Amino acid sequence: MWSLIVAIVVGFFAGLIARAIHPGDDKAGFIVTTLLGIAGSLLATYGGRLLGLYAENSAAGFIASVLGAVIILFLYKLVTKKS
Repeated sequence: MWSLIVAIVVGFFAGLIARAIHPGDDKAGFIVTTLLGIAGSLLATYGGRLLGLYAENSAAGFIASVLGAVIILFLYKLVTKKS
């Protein structure tokens, strides 16, 4: 139970920082920001494991989670860019 609460709180702060780093007009609320941070953490964890940066049972840190969230934001904006 505590790990879920910690994941939500860390995800929210990682999402906030990622939105602050990546410029643009974001009108995302609490839930979207939290999901962005959690997705960034998952991307960093599994990407790091795939590249051999993390062991099988270890997770990415906070900075890597923020970087993962920035990558997700960048890709999202790239895909949804209006021509």
